[in-house]
Amino acid sequence: MEFIDYYKILGVSKTATDKEIKSAYRKLARKYHPDLNPNDQVAERKFKEINEANEALSNPEYRKKYDKYGKDWQHGEEIEKARKQQRAQYQSAGRDFSGKTFSGRDYGGHSFSDFFESMFGGGGTTFRQQGGTRFKGQDYQTELHLKLRDAYTAHKQLLTINGKKIRLTIPAGVENGQVIRIKGKGGEGLNGGPNGDLYITFVISNDTKFRRDNHHLYTDSPLDLYTSLLGGETTVDTMTGKVKLKVKPETPNGTKVRLKGKGFPQYKKPNSYGDLFVTYQIQTPKNLTDREKALFKELQNLRS
Repeated sequence: MEFIDYYKILGVSKTATDKEIKSAYRKLARKYHPDLNPNDQVAERKFKEINEANEALSNPEYRKKYDKYGKDWQHGEEIEKARKQQRAQYQSAGRDFSGKTFSGRDYGGHSFSDFFESMFGGGGTTFRQQGGTRFKGQDYQTELHLKLRDAYTAHKQLLTINGKKIRLTIPAGVENGQVIRIKGKGGEGLNGGPNGDLYITFVISNDTKFRRDNHHLYTDSPLDLYTSLLGGETTVDTMTGKVKLKVKPETPNGTKVRLKGKGFPQYKKPNSYGDLFVTYQIQTPKNLTDREKALFKELQNLRS
């Protein structure tokens, strides 16, 4: 019989902690569980392998013995001695070599591999009792596409995930790429285990003239030459409508104005908004009349 690399089966290193082994086992057991893979012989075989690997590595005594002898298990006198002693004990007690009774489903009706029996002398329980092990349901992943204006206000969405309708309230202020978890809205658990979770990734496209940076907004606004020189008023756009701003005389091109509280709502912070930063872009007049050209020429001469 050949040596079986239990670490490789679970996809963990030889220095893996008990927590890492348990996590790897549960993930693989859920993936290959017969209830999720009916009539799949490959999945059934993998399911048995990972359960056997977990049985060996989750038991401190088994793991210590396995790590000690490894590929040289056949030359371990301690192993052979323990195997004979356990066999004698089980036979004298009139029990099966496995030494355990079990309830629940026994997928495939097979015991441990010959390698496991020879290495540890049987007596495992995890594999035979999988019908009673609780598994968390599968986690679901999905994307939710929104426009920037949609993300500005809280609103309800109806999603259909694996044929099930889920009604959600999307908080204002969600960001592009943000992931939220909806507990218990994933796949159903196995053997009474909890349901999985639903993870939603937001994909937000910009349908506005504003540039978003976290909860602040930025935009450019045209400003006519005469108002920039003489001062006055101008109208700028915000996410909630237009507002009038006073312009100081001799306002240079590229001047930035900050509108406090006119930015984007902060996620899960009611009535908290960022700011809107407006950059003036001075517009020079076009299609000048002869009279206008003459006046600008006169102004040029005055300035020089």
